[in-house]
Amino acid sequence: MARIVVIGAGMGAMTAAARLAVAGHRVVVYERGRTYGGSLGVVERDGFVFDTGPSLLQLPAVYRDVFVKTGKESLEQCVQLSQVEPAVRHVFADGTTTDLPNASRAGVGEALDAALGSGAGARWAAFMNRARETWDRTRRPLLEEPLYPNWQVLGAREPYPAVPHKRLLRRERRAATLSEIGGLELGGDARLLALLEQFALAQGLDPRTAPASAAVLPYMEQTFGTWSVRGGLRALATAVYERCLARRVEFVFDAAVVRIVEKDGRAAGVELADGRTADADFVVAGVAPTALDAMLSGVNIRAEGDAPARSGLPSRLTVLLALSGARPEGTAHRTVLHSADRLDELDRLFGERPGLPASPTVTVLRPDDPDVTPDGAHEAVTLTVTVPAHLEVSPADVERVMSRAESVIPGLRERLLWHEVRTPADVAEATGADGGSVPVPALAAAGGKLLHPANSTRLPGLFAVGGWSHPGGGLPHAGMSGALVAGLIVEGPEFRGSQ
Repeated sequence: MARIVVIGAGMGAMTAAARLAVAGHRVVVYERGRTYGGSLGVVERDGFVFDTGPSLLQLPAVYRDVFVKTGKESLEQCVQLSQVEPAVRHVFADGTTTDLPNASRAGVGEALDAALGSGAGARWAAFMNRARETWDRTRRPLLEEPLYPNWQVLGAREPYPAVPHKRLLRRERRAATLSEIGGLELGGDARLLALLEQFALAQGLDPRTAPASAAVLPYMEQTFGTWSVRGGLRALATAVYERCLARRVEFVFDAAVVRIVEKDGRAAGVELADGRTADADFVVAGVAPTALDAMLSGVNIRAEGDAPARSGLPSRLTVLLALSGARPEGTAHRTVLHSADRLDELDRLFGERPGLPASPTVTVLRPDDPDVTPDGAHEAVTLTVTVPAHLEVSPADVERVMSRAESVIPGLRERLLWHEVRTPADVAEATGADGGSVPVPALAAAGGKLLHPANSTRLPGLFAVGGWSHPGGGLPHAGMSGALVAGLIVEGPEFRGSQ
């Protein structure tokens, strides 16, 4: 039985802790905050309950596997999952609206034809067929296997099998970025382009530079579906935490780790802010890169040629609205309000003049969940906007976001009881990420710029878990990173991923 210290109580860290405890190890989790869950925070006030991080779940199979491998009760016995129907309502800049069904590619095609005109569904379906090939080529090395030392092959190859397009002088050109896919393959329809690019924007990626392999993002959502958890995704964090406790994982809160102790050339424990030390055979760090570097006193933990730690990624602005009045019948759980000026939004997010655009893309979440309101005569609404990291949010910025939401929530101002705001500074405080940056999923191609550092490190005995390590950001990916780290510790360097 090994002694294992886990730094941080985020979802990747807790899934690793539960798996390691089941394997017979003694696991202690040190969390600098007062609670578990990492980005899955919660605000509870006057009978309202709001998620402050992700609010919908993709690939629930990742967490089904965690519960199958760590106990008798299944995921569905611990939380109540529901497929969101429709998966999303899109409101485009020209006022066109379409509801896309959940996990039905045929249904998506029919909805696009009805809203955007005949042929739109076929163009989208052809793109999704190529996205499926991209998924098949990258799923295992990007999600199910450790990041091997020869990871550069993932960066060098573009797995998206785009159809060549004839150019002048009979040259051929393949789509290299997500935006180029839209321009070359979606018939020039600005609404289809906005639909495609929103999948990148929601993850904090610039579609103008994100590789064509980002096609896996819409493929994952529209193929495997989108799910809600009754009571909010915080309920999932609680279920994983309780599974850890059932497996005798020990949690120590308000316990900031300031240094990883090195002895005889390997990680041998941690030092806490109060001066205490904890010995360990293995240390698992579920923290942002800047926080991890600060704990290492200049030790370079990245293996030679390792994928670089990501930086400079956007953050999130979240506005929580407590409303009087019942949620109207026919209301979509999730509505995306697309920007009226796509280029201005992208320039302010990823260019040299950062700030909130005049017409930001806003995601409006209106769950049909009795557990998140005091009663049926109230509604809990969450507005989310991708914004630059370090952005100092002003009251005018919040007003702009709320004004955008009024177009789909009639009478919002009259119904508003109170609101709370979560800014990039709040994200930074909750997660330790520089400027409140939010990690993105790992993607192939682009020279490896969208890969994340391996879970193994140059310092023996030290492993990285969570969104800032392989396979990157996103709730499913956090669970996958936990499985990879547990496998590397239990089986050793020969571990080759789930089968």
